[in-house]
Amino acid sequence: MRKSLQLLPIGAPDPDLLEWLRYELSDGFRVDCDLMEPIDPGFAFQPERKQYHSTELLHAMARHVGRNTWRVLGVTSLDLYIPILTFVFGEAQLGGRCAVVSYHRLRQEFYGLPNDRDLLAQRLLVESVHELGHTMHLTHCPDHFCVMSSSHAVEWIDIKQHTFCRECANRAVMSGGAR
Repeated sequence: MRKSLQLLPIGAPDPDLLEWLRYELSDGFRVDCDLMEPIDPGFAFQPERKQYHSTELLHAMARHVGRNTWRVLGVTSLDLYIPILTFVFGEAQLGGRCAVVSYHRLRQEFYGLPNDRDLLAQRLLVESVHELGHTMHLTHCPDHFCVMSSSHAVEWIDIKQHTFCRECANRAVMSGGAR
């Protein structure tokens, strides 16, 4: 049986956005992409920060990895962080099977700007591919257009393509990536 990418809704992300992402990731990685039942992220909430600890979410996601799972990608609209950073757009297990992305800070409204659904979708796709790249042993790339370039601000995401540069694509294939 062929392995598939599992999209795991965390909380209540937008179903239309998830369906669009499911299609794009399936097409881009050339894998089946299945939508799982959502999980409640309450256990990862940190009241003092009013954010969700992404590493705790990753640990909980591991139980969703099955025999036919290529990767599990958690998708949420919640604000994520790790203790050493104010926030993260996502986190992944380097060389592992799980990654999580948040579109909370990818929304134009977060910055006081008008809603732009198309821009949000593109940003979410870039961050999803980026975090999945980390699961394929890829680290940050110096090519600012490569999806594996680091993003410390949303403007940097807008510069990147949603694909790997040639070097990262070759390394992903060598590591057993789906592309």
